[in-house]
Amino acid sequence: MMQDKKYLLIPGPTPIPPRVAEAMSRPIIGHRSAEFQAVMERVTGKLKKVFQTENHVFIQGSSGTGALEAAVANLVNPGDKVLALSCGKFGERFAELARIYGGEVDFVDFGWGYDIDLDVVKKKLDADPDIKVVLATQNETSTGVQNDIEGLGKLVARYDAVLAVDAVSGLAAIDLKTDEWHVDVVVSGSQKALMLPPGLAFISVSDKAWRKIEQNTSPKYYFDLLKARKSIAKWNTAYTTPVSMVYGLEAALDMILEEGLDNVFARHKLLAKATRAAVQGLGLELLAPDECASQAVTAVQSPMVVDADTLRKVLLRDYGVAFAGGQDIMKGKIFRIAHMGYADKMDVIIAIAALEMALGKCGYKAELGAGVREAQMVFVGGEHA
Repeated sequence: MMQDKKYLLIPGPTPIPPRVAEAMSRPIIGHRSAEFQAVMERVTGKLKKVFQTENHVFIQGSSGTGALEAAVANLVNPGDKVLALSCGKFGERFAELARIYGGEVDFVDFGWGYDIDLDVVKKKLDADPDIKVVLATQNETSTGVQNDIEGLGKLVARYDAVLAVDAVSGLAAIDLKTDEWHVDVVVSGSQKALMLPPGLAFISVSDKAWRKIEQNTSPKYYFDLLKARKSIAKWNTAYTTPVSMVYGLEAALDMILEEGLDNVFARHKLLAKATRAAVQGLGLELLAPDECASQAVTAVQSPMVVDADTLRKVLLRDYGVAFAGGQDIMKGKIFRIAHMGYADKMDVIIAIAALEMALGKCGYKAELGAGVREAQMVFVGGEHA
């Protein structure tokens, strides 16, 4: 086979559209120039449309984890009570950051493969009116679970607590109406559904959150959102802006807005439905139940006769197809197929066709074409809907 031909189906970094790569190849200009300020003003306006907000949205040179840390550093004072809602690896990371910044964390683990139970959250908030911050993950890529952020946002809005949501892997794949759903802080990253390389992070901040931030005493420098707010008044960032990445960001945002947000979400939902149907058609079990299944990534339990990491090695070695493995307690037990960002129907067909062949090589006998057929049936149905 052509050894350099690869098919990237991991939940970040995701494939980059040629239009985005071309935009990033433009000549560099000064990040403090009037010309670049015009770019930043234009790009920020488009970013706010994808966030579905009128709030400030900041662009930050960092990974998504940097945006999570910025949210915590600006919201959590030492000793503040923090309610951390977790259903996987990234929920755990959010909680860990809150502990590092001195928060008194009430960590609620709903279990890997399950979503947040809003009744539990309500009981926690009713029982402790001193909770200052609630942390949650929109799309838990470690388990293929998406949470009900609409319900959570409208619930937390009834209390004094500020809600911060990790939408690093969910923004632009799963609907998130920031303002309408009362989500105070939303953070995201460039290398997921936004179709860029790693290196940019984004943070939106509500008026309710600003009141908390303005009283914050936690030590911070690079991640200081008050500095970011001061800089954005001049359409700039507090520190050096990754200029080429911003060019690419605008191209990616243009693609998303031209397709239309509702169409983008519908595409992701269709790809997820086809992937899940295909996997079940091969007799494999999914980790997340249908009612909380992610539109961006599907987590699959590896059959007893096949170690998930061995299967992934065969997929990459023989077919050039990259799936993600399990993390922590799921290592070797699951594999994850991403279908976010610059993804379409044929990406799913390729992924499933390669999976069928790799399973056979690993000793799991599945009927060739059974999974592909199930995916095709979903796609044909979607076209005729």
